[in-house]
Formats: sequence, structure tokens, C-alpha cells
Amino acid sequence: MRCRIALAEKRVEYEHKDENLMEKSPLLLQSNPVHKKIPVLVHGGKPVCESLVIVQYVDEAWPDRAPLLPADAYGRAQARFWADFVDKKCGTKLWMLKKEAQGEAKKEFTEGLKLLEGELGEKKYFGGDTFGFVDVALVPLMAWFRTYESFGSFSAETEAPKLVAWGKRCMERESVAMSLPDPGKVYEFVCFMRKMFGLG
Repeated sequence: MRCRIALAEKRVEYEHKDENLMEKSPLLLQSNPVHKKIPVLVHGGKPVCESLVIVQYVDEAWPDRAPLLPADAYGRAQARFWADFVDKKCGTKLWMLKKEAQGEAKKEFTEGLKLLEGELGEKKYFGGDTFGFVDVALVPLMAWFRTYESFGSFSAETEAPKLVAWGKRCMERESVAMSLPDPGKVYEFVCFMRKMFGLG
């Protein structure tokens, strides 16, 4: 989702290929032999792996269109810090846990949301008036909020109302709206996965 948003923001045309993760293609295994995961961007015959790395690559490869990272070194460092925070603190497996184990995961997730909300403050986007790198890193989580709320028994809007409002603003952008899956579909997928893993 991050890669699609970044490419759409830059108005870069590309060919999208779906991947069956149960039977990984030779192209995926050759392009990402270390992690064997999606996403992979192949540009000029060379593969670039991992979503945040791809977003940075896209920003540098097409510097003349809609910059995602700030122009100054400190701003770029801060944006990378918060994007890394999103990956490490907000990529919860709350939905994979049994009820009795969800408390700590929910606490960590909601604390992460509150810290992000503090960083957002009164700004329109994390980069101020400009939609940028941290926004691209975080906004795909919006599609998962219904699922997290359902399995964690909490309300994201109650815990972090400004962050939820930010997410709604982001959804008004064509790049985001066309890249994120329907939250209902995400919830259905997670329910299917929970049954597969014997989690009820």
C-alpha cells in the first residue's frame, strides 16, 4: 500500500503484479532472495525491497515530483525516525492473539497511537501542510483500525481522535483512496486467518 501511494503521489506509471504468497513466483524469489516477501519494486531491471526503502527510493528516483521527504537533513532524519516508529510500535499482531493475551498488545498499540498523535499536533499532515513520508508510512494502518478495534475492544477515535481525523483527511487524497483496501475486507480476511490458526 505504501508503495502504491508513493507511486501515485509521484504520478509514476507502473505495472502491478499480484503474488500468490502460498506459491511464490520465481520472480519474487529472485528479486527478494533474503526475505522472500512483497513488496518488491523492479526499476530498470533492478529490484528494491521493503516498503519504506521503496518509498525512499521512489522519492529519490523521481525528485522533481511531489517530494515525500523534507529538503533539510534534520527533517529527513525526523521523518525516518517516525516511520521506523510506525513499523516497530504500530504493526500490532493484536488480531493473532487469544483474548487473554490481548491486553498488553492493546496497551502498546494505543500508547503508540497517542505518541503519534502528539507528534502530529495541530498539523494537517505529519510534514505540516505537505503530505509526506510519515503519512505514507502510517496511513495504511487506517484500513486495519476496524479489525484492531474489534479484537482489542477499544475505539481508536476515543484513544486518538486527532489521528483518526488525520486518517480521514488522508483518505480524501486520490493516492490513498485508490491504494487502501476496504476495512470490511481486511476484517473478513483476519477472521479467516484466525480460523486457520485455530484462534476462534
